[in-house]
Amino acid sequence: MRLGIVLASAVLLFPAAASSDDWETGTPAEHGLDAEKLRSLADAMRDGKAFPDLHSLLVIRHGRLIFEEYFRGHQAEQLHTLQSVSKSFTSALIGIAIARGDIKSVDERVLDFFPGRHGIENLDERKRAMRVEDLLTMRSGTDYHERGSNSPHDRLNSLSRGWDTFVLNRPMLRPPGSHFQYDSGGVILLSSLLEARTGMHADAYAAEHLFAPLGIQRWRWFRNSQGHPHTGGGLDLRPRDMARFGHFYLQKGSWNDRRVVPREWVEVSTRRHVVFDPPRGGGAVGYGYLWWILPPDPAGAGERDIYAAMGFRAQYIFVVPEHDMVVVVTGGTQTWPDEQKPVRFLYSHILPAVRP
Repeated sequence: MRLGIVLASAVLLFPAAASSDDWETGTPAEHGLDAEKLRSLADAMRDGKAFPDLHSLLVIRHGRLIFEEYFRGHQAEQLHTLQSVSKSFTSALIGIAIARGDIKSVDERVLDFFPGRHGIENLDERKRAMRVEDLLTMRSGTDYHERGSNSPHDRLNSLSRGWDTFVLNRPMLRPPGSHFQYDSGGVILLSSLLEARTGMHADAYAAEHLFAPLGIQRWRWFRNSQGHPHTGGGLDLRPRDMARFGHFYLQKGSWNDRRVVPREWVEVSTRRHVVFDPPRGGGAVGYGYLWWILPPDPAGAGERDIYAAMGFRAQYIFVVPEHDMVVVVTGGTQTWPDEQKPVRFLYSHILPAVRP
C-alpha cells in the first residue's frame, strides 16, 4: 500500500453548482451507537498522542451520516488522497465493464487484450496464461513488488509514460494464480485493458459509469503524460464520497434504486479468494478482488466478514455488513504502526460502540 506517487499530470473536475450529494444525517444514539465512545475516540485522534496524523473520521449507519470529525486543519470539502483505496474503485470499474460486455469475464487472458502488440519481453506459457482475475487478486506471478528503493513499483512511478509496457514486460516468477504478492502494477494494467476495449481511460470510464450514477462530482486522478490514470493509487476524493462508495458496496452495488455494479460482482469481490494464515500485518485474513477482508466483529454473530479498502498513510473505507455500517478514515501517518492504528481502533472503539 506504500505508493508515494509523483506523477506527471492530473485531472481535476469541479461542477458549476455545489454538490447536492450531502448525506441525510442522524445522531449515533438514534442509530444504535454509543456517542460517548465515538467522541472519546475522536478526542484521542484530535489530541494525536495515541493516534497521530489522522485527518478525518466518518461513520455511516443505516444510510445516515451519524458521526463526522476532521482534524489538523482538514475540512469536509477538501479532496484527500486515497492512495491504494483507489484499487477498490478500479475493481468496481472492471465489474461494470463485464456487465456492459466491454470485458467478457475475469477468465479472459490478459495478453488477448493486446493482440497487435509485439515485442513483449519475458514471454512464456505462464505469462500467456495470466487472466484478469489474477490481476484482481494480486496473483499475477510476475516479479512486480513494492519493497524498498528501486523496486519495480518505484521504477514505474518514475516513468512519465509506458506504464503498461513496463508491467507487461516483467519477468515471471511463478504460475499466475498461485501466489499472492502485493502488486499495484497489475492494477494499473487493468486500466489498460479497459482502454484497449473501450477507447476510454479509466478516469473517463469512471466519470461516466461510476461517479455520475453515485453523484460524485469532484475528484482528482493523477495521470502520466499519455493520460493513463494511476489506478493503483492516484485518486483523490472527499471523505464523504469515500463513504458514498462504501455505502454503495454495502447496498450490493445499487445507489438510489439504480443498479450500477452487479450484485454478484460485489459479492464475489468481497469474499476470500486469497486466505492469509496467519493474518497479515494489518489484521487481514484474506483478499478479494482488490478488497482486503477482515475478521467479523468478535462481539457479533461471527458470520459476516468486514471488508476494507486500505491505502498508504492511513486511508480506509471499512464496510461492516453485519451492522449496516461504513467507517471512513483519512490520514497522513509517517510510520507503519501508526498507519495500522485505524484497523485496531475499528475493533477496540467503533465496533464496541454498537449497542446490542
